[in-house]
Amino acid sequence: MPLPALPERAIVIGARVRDWRAAVTRAGDALQRAGVTRASYTQRMVRTVEDHGAYIVIAPGLALAHARPGRDVLTEGLSVVTLAEPVSFGHPYNDPVRVVLGLAVRSPERHISAVAELANVFNDESVIASIAAAERPADVRALLRS
Repeated sequence: MPLPALPERAIVIGARVRDWRAAVTRAGDALQRAGVTRASYTQRMVRTVEDHGAYIVIAPGLALAHARPGRDVLTEGLSVVTLAEPVSFGHPYNDPVRVVLGLAVRSPERHISAVAELANVFNDESVIASIAAAERPADVRALLRS
């Protein structure tokens, strides 16, 4: 199955944030701006990290912000936020984070398949650094679609 949609308006380059909460919020705001979710989904993404810790930091420099499927997911989609300065999520090995992906899907099965597709993309560790260094949303989209 292909990756969820990644509209250009769901990509934020060089965001300046003070902490992981602000980074996750930016990823959620990008999903909302793209028409993928409602604002409550962003709040649920933050609560997921508060409740379960930094497990969303899935690789060095990369966080996958998400929450369970719910009524606040309007359609499936991705967002990408690159950070001007990396932030710590509290992960023992993969901090600090420079790239935050936001993921919203409508079913648990789709969540599993979307995470598997993302894992395929990030099997090449250089992709994280390339996304972090991207200067245009089109560059980010090309890296995730390659």
